[in-house]
Amino acid sequence: MKAVICRKFGKASQLTLTDITTPVPSDKQLLIKVMATTVTAGDCEIRSLRLGFVINLFLRIFAKCTTLILGMELSGEVIAVGKKVTLFKVGDKIMAVSGFKANAQFICLPENGPIVLKPTNMNEQEAAAILVGGVNALHFLRKAEIKPNEKVLIYGASGSIGTAAIQLAKYYGGNVTGVCSTSNLSLVKSLGADNVIDYSQEDYAKKGEDYDVIFDTLGKSKFKTNMNLLSKNGRYLLAAPKYSEMIKGYWLTRRTTKKVITSFADHTVEKLSFLKKLVEEKKFIAVIDRTYSLENIVDAHIYVEKGHKKGNVVITISH
Repeated sequence: MKAVICRKFGKASQLTLTDITTPVPSDKQLLIKVMATTVTAGDCEIRSLRLGFVINLFLRIFAKCTTLILGMELSGEVIAVGKKVTLFKVGDKIMAVSGFKANAQFICLPENGPIVLKPTNMNEQEAAAILVGGVNALHFLRKAEIKPNEKVLIYGASGSIGTAAIQLAKYYGGNVTGVCSTSNLSLVKSLGADNVIDYSQEDYAKKGEDYDVIFDTLGKSKFKTNMNLLSKNGRYLLAAPKYSEMIKGYWLTRRTTKKVITSFADHTVEKLSFLKKLVEEKKFIAVIDRTYSLENIVDAHIYVEKGHKKGNVVITISH
């Protein structure tokens, strides 16, 4: 099979499309023919080692003993099952969070992992594009426990987490303000945002508004500014926190009535099933910016790394 291999950390040009042995499922695994996957900001950060020191050190050691295939999410078809598999069957169309190894024609995954049947009203590309961003947004917004008509500010509203967060915050009854660039204003509004702020033209911190929930999906806004904008019992959600913000958040959460939430999302069957339900009820859609072939994945990484993608960048895999 063909897979994109990251043999050395660094630039996108380090990625190579290579023929490797197709995996064989163990007793409780599924062999999945991957139809679509994505390139996320997380993939680019891992590839280029733009991570914290401890994680970078771990990956450098890890890379010496194995060949790394990136790709965190996928949709595809089950083409073989282990002899003890009971949850899925050959022919099932599925979507899954894989962690790694999705940038390939085939992948083996445990049947009890974060895998669900694909929504009936989505194609493969759309199904692959709702998982990582959707689960991250769902994780944080559930922890925020949004009440009807609470004011929710989403910073980075046009990215993969941001576009999911707008839709989910509206589902929970929030009054949503999205912060994004000029070119993304119409997209953010179309997803249900009640208000949209163009950060290149206006500073949301100077509007005199306070918010019950502030969700920084990118880790690029100012911690102190956002804390000052929170209402008395406000919640500050950080999807990409710096270590210093995690420490400050831990301290402030225990000393004030405001909460700082920096926990990492767990990808579960329940969360995937919830997103699937919303999709089939037409309350949640995929946002796809561009689609590339597996052969052109280097170009996809270069584009995502620029930091201006709208929603998701999808990789379509031919067989």
